[in-house]
Amino acid sequence: MALILEIEQLTKTFGGLIALDKVSFDVKAGETLGLIGPNGSGKSTVFNVVTGIFPPDAGKIRLCGEEITSLRAHDIARRGITRTFQLVKSFLHLTALQNVTAGRVYGHEPAASYAQAATEAQEILAFIGLEDKQHVEARSLPIMERKRLELGRALATRPRLLLLDEFMAGLTPVEIQATISLITELKERGITIVVVEHIIKAVMTLCSRIIVLNAGQKIAEGSPKEISTDPTVITAYLGKSYAGD
Repeated sequence: MALILEIEQLTKTFGGLIALDKVSFDVKAGETLGLIGPNGSGKSTVFNVVTGIFPPDAGKIRLCGEEITSLRAHDIARRGITRTFQLVKSFLHLTALQNVTAGRVYGHEPAASYAQAATEAQEILAFIGLEDKQHVEARSLPIMERKRLELGRALATRPRLLLLDEFMAGLTPVEIQATISLITELKERGITIVVVEHIIKAVMTLCSRIIVLNAGQKIAEGSPKEISTDPTVITAYLGKSYAGD
């Protein structure tokens, strides 16, 4: 299976804090990979370095075989990596349709015209369940719909790799289940996804492979079953109560 993303010995420090310490892993085409660990373990830092928000201190990053380690954020986005954020970053004063259209205009594979972008944006809004909200400004949407809107804008870029950063944080149990179903549909469409999430049920359901970080280091990698029974992971993150599930 082809590799979409390769991360090799990735290191990032902030002053005296080692946020990432020689982290290595890859992401295969079409898979959904989970990235879990305690708060401060380095999960979001991985996303920030991979997307060019922070430059790494050492290590290499390759996208579909091309090294992108030193590229700027907009250049990386143009090559096909897109993400959502823990704190939703919609264009608040634009409508839902305008938000998603922006992704088709400026993404990895831009639409040939604005009219085409808007038409495709309407199709994406229907897919994410916001078809009836296309003319509503983002600031007027509740949190779940704003999260879906950000996902829609990300999908509009036609990403090679989609990074979801705590996408389910703040959602109700019903909303979480609906979101799991939505991401499952993305998987079925063959989209390659990396999920950072604290809702372990969702990670275990969605992901075929899981990476565990702790204090900036990779401490485990394996299937959901392997991770859920790994003594190191149970001690560092999952807790003894989870081991019996």
